[in-house]
Amino acid sequence: MAKRLVFMFLVVASVSATLAAQSPAPKASAPKAPAKAYTPPKTPWGDPDIQGNYTNKYEQGTPFERPADFDGKKLTDVTGELLADVIKKRQERAIANAPFLSGDPTGTIAGPMEFRDIYEVAKASRPWFVTDDTDGKIPPTTPESRQRLAARRPTGSSFSNGVYDNYDSLGLYDRCITRGYPSSMLPAIYGDSYQIVQGQGFVAIRIEMIHETRIIPLGGQPHASKGIALDMGDARGHWEGNTLVVETSNFRDRAIYRNANPSTFKLIERFTPTSKTSLEWTATMDDPQTWTKPWSFSMPLTVNDEEPLYEYACHEGNYAMKNILSGSRLADAEAAKSVAK
Repeated sequence: MAKRLVFMFLVVASVSATLAAQSPAPKASAPKAPAKAYTPPKTPWGDPDIQGNYTNKYEQGTPFERPADFDGKKLTDVTGELLADVIKKRQERAIANAPFLSGDPTGTIAGPMEFRDIYEVAKASRPWFVTDDTDGKIPPTTPESRQRLAARRPTGSSFSNGVYDNYDSLGLYDRCITRGYPSSMLPAIYGDSYQIVQGQGFVAIRIEMIHETRIIPLGGQPHASKGIALDMGDARGHWEGNTLVVETSNFRDRAIYRNANPSTFKLIERFTPTSKTSLEWTATMDDPQTWTKPWSFSMPLTVNDEEPLYEYACHEGNYAMKNILSGSRLADAEAAKSVAK
C-alpha cells in the first residue's frame, strides 16, 4: 500500500511539472497609463480658453498651513477616507461656529446664515494649502521682515475692540478699499466668486471682494517702472502650454502681502485647467528680504455658473465706519469721566 502511494505521488508530481513547463509564464500586469492631461478649448485667436465664473468657497474651511494633527504627513498622504473624515468634521465646525462670525461672543446677533458660505465645506478637496513638502508651513521670516513689522502702525478691525482715532485706524479691508493680493482671491466666509475674461493680448480676473479687477497683459511687455506701485501689483503674463503664468511686482506698501518688502517681493502664479470645471491656482511667494526661502500654496478654482459675479457695494448703506468711530469717541468720553472722578 505504501509503495502504491509513493508511486501515485511521483506520477502526480511528474504530470504537474510537465504541465507547468508547458504553461506560458504569467504575464506581468501592464503599467497603468498616466492620466491624460486635460486640454482646454481654444479662443478664436488660439490661446487656451479658461474663461468662466469660478469659486473657491468650498475651501473656505481649509487650513492655510498643515495642522498639527498631520505632523509628518505630506499632502499626498491625506487622501481617501482620512480626507473625507477631516472634511466632514470641518463642515460640522463651520455650522457650529456660524452664529459667532459677526464678532458677537454670545452668538445672539449673528447675521442671516444664508449670507455665509458655510454649507458646502463638505465639497472641499484639500487638507491644507501650503505645498512645501518639508513641513507644509510658511518658512520663517527674516530679521529684517520682523523689524519692518514692528515699525508698522497697527490698524484695527471692525471685529476687534481697538482704539479708533480716525478712519485710517481701520484697515483697508474695513474701509472697503482692498484686501490686497493674493489675499483677494483667498477664500473667506463669503464673497468667493471670480470671473476670468480673455481678449487678444490680455487676461482679466474680476474679483468679487472687494470689487477689483486685475488686467494681465500678455506677450512679454516689461513691468511698469519701480516708481509706480499698485495695491494689486503690476501683473504680466504668458502661456506655458495650457498654463497661464503670471508674474506680479510693484506692490504698494499699504497692501503688501504678509508684510513683504515691496521692493523685492515677486509673486508668480500658475493657472492650469485640469478639467472642464476646475482650474488649479498655484502661487509662489519669492522675497529673500522677507522669508528664508520661496514658498507656495495651491487650491482649485471651481466653475460655478449658478453664482456669477455681482456688484460688491461695500459701502452702500454701510454705517459701520460712523458707528465704530462714534462708539470709540463715547468710550473716550466715559474714560475721561472716570479719570475726573
